[in-house]
Amino acid sequence: MSLTEDKILRVDEAIQQVADWQRADQKVVFTNGCFDIVHLGHIDYLEKARALGDRLVLGLNTDASVSRLKGPLRPVVNEYARARLMSALSFVDAVILFDEPTPSELIEAVKPDILVKGDDYTVETIAGADFVLGNGGEVKTIALVKGYSTTALIEKIKQGYSNETM
Repeated sequence: MSLTEDKILRVDEAIQQVADWQRADQKVVFTNGCFDIVHLGHIDYLEKARALGDRLVLGLNTDASVSRLKGPLRPVVNEYARARLMSALSFVDAVILFDEPTPSELIEAVKPDILVKGDDYTVETIAGADFVLGNGGEVKTIALVKGYSTTALIEKIKQGYSNETM
């Protein structure tokens, strides 16, 4: 097993790890997403999320989940590769795959101190926000880097690449 694979946890392992971090007075931040083709927007967002606490836990959509959300041609990168890529980032402390329509069950299981999503969401529309707030935690949004999205990147590739942008 590689060092990056050590960060890819089952839910039961993540529950224990998060509890250990919290017992050590470390603030645990949780976010989630597909992270299909990693780009600057993802890196910026995850760095900012990690800066809000001591540890960053990433809920990563499974391949089946991504297909349900984004369509039958997605993901471009399979879940194992996406999990390894995300876990290789120094500011990501744990990656947990989830298959449910939203990460609410996962959030309730790991009980993070801070829940984060991009500013394309409002606190009211973030899955798991009520649970985190109800447990004394915080819910925050992070400004996204404009002009970066996996969907837009795929569209650009399909139309013929021009290095004028991205």
